[in-house]
Amino acid sequence: MRSDVIDAFHLPAIEHPRTSTWAYGRGEDAFEVRLPRVSPVDLKRQVEALGTARDRYLAHRPVAEIVGVIDRVAARFQDPADPLRRAAERALPAVTAYSAPMIRLVLDRMAADWRAPRLRELLRAEFGDPRVLDGFHPAPRAHGQQAAFGPRLAVHVFSGNVPGVAVTSIIRSLLVKAATLGKAAVGEPLLAALFARGVAEADARIGECLAVTYWAGGDEIMERAALADADAVVVYGGAEAVASIRARTPPTGQFLGYGPKVSFGVVGRGALSGDSARAAARGAALDASTFDQQGCVSPHLFYAEEGGAVSPEAWSAMLAEEMALVEGELPRGTLAPGESSAIRQLRAEAEFAEAGGGGTRLHASGEGTAWTVLYDPRPDFTASCLNRVVRVKPVASLADVPGLVERYAPVLQTVGIAADADETRALATALARVGASRFTPLGKMAWPPPWWHHDGRSPLRELVRWADLEE
Repeated sequence: MRSDVIDAFHLPAIEHPRTSTWAYGRGEDAFEVRLPRVSPVDLKRQVEALGTARDRYLAHRPVAEIVGVIDRVAARFQDPADPLRRAAERALPAVTAYSAPMIRLVLDRMAADWRAPRLRELLRAEFGDPRVLDGFHPAPRAHGQQAAFGPRLAVHVFSGNVPGVAVTSIIRSLLVKAATLGKAAVGEPLLAALFARGVAEADARIGECLAVTYWAGGDEIMERAALADADAVVVYGGAEAVASIRARTPPTGQFLGYGPKVSFGVVGRGALSGDSARAAARGAALDASTFDQQGCVSPHLFYAEEGGAVSPEAWSAMLAEEMALVEGELPRGTLAPGESSAIRQLRAEAEFAEAGGGGTRLHASGEGTAWTVLYDPRPDFTASCLNRVVRVKPVASLADVPGLVERYAPVLQTVGIAADADETRALATALARVGASRFTPLGKMAWPPPWWHHDGRSPLRELVRWADLEE
């Protein structure tokens, strides 16, 4: 295949599928991305082939060997000289509109989580003894033995907001020995396909158990062909997309829907002094800038507790300084006209409020809309228009925060916290009761570990069924 043509699919049972071509770049930087145009009949044939290949090659494969195959592919994505890494670095900035430094960071951080040591930690965290995926083994703290069995076929529907999430989802599926069909998003159709190609090159038999393709969202005929034989369906996307796929999932199939979520940060008064305040501002800036605020783990705002050596208003200025520094290191990607307009409108409203003397303070990038920090004395939780737009809001006490976010309970997810250990535990307990599911230090919001309970769910145990062998 020509080096300037990248296939955004892996369909081992469909020889020479019809394709549509998207062109990017100019001159020496020009390249093409080919998306498949698969019929429902072809898709059905591919689904059947996946199940057959799984029964032959994957169901009885030791999980340790599967980890080894994934590790070899992940190592290729960490190698700047490898063709898979080069293709991802070349194409993803143009396809996703993220900056090239952002794509390099995402590939480095996520590929590290796909390596064998991290996957072994994930398996141990989920199962204790991962060999329960290979057959019956003694059950801990109980009599008898137990075994865990993954689905025969898992269908994954991906969103395109954060590159790499699709690959992580595929890896989870392979670890529980499920044949896997991935439906890529139009906003990011490449990385999962490149990963699938790498799996096939590392182990042709496992490669036959994995397919990645694309069809237009909402195509009911294609969805029926994909879902009819699914034992598990995993969906990432907006509320409507998740609900639509849920309605089409077979009654006997396991459904895991990951819809839209919101996250935020909290800074205690103890962290608002000297070097601690600067460190909290640096961590908050990284959290708000990574993925250009498009991820479910990205903070919309930060609550800062009053009474520290640095006031919440002064800390917002400190955060603005750090946002500017991060922009220099990790530039924001390209925005659509509507996204830029939303930021400019918000800034205009903030300038009007600031002139009115109500305490609002606007800090913004000097040129363009690269970043925006708005100090807002009103305590209500306010969702961001994203793309590195954050608010800082003062609170009299950390104990006030759960009540301020309670109405967002169904969509709360990650909370970044800068506070001492006792305050962090107390706040996490209160917010977990409200609905948040992950608590982490500021600066780490963007990078949950492989074993995190995504939206409160176990990453692997949710995919398996258990069998008990009694003594």
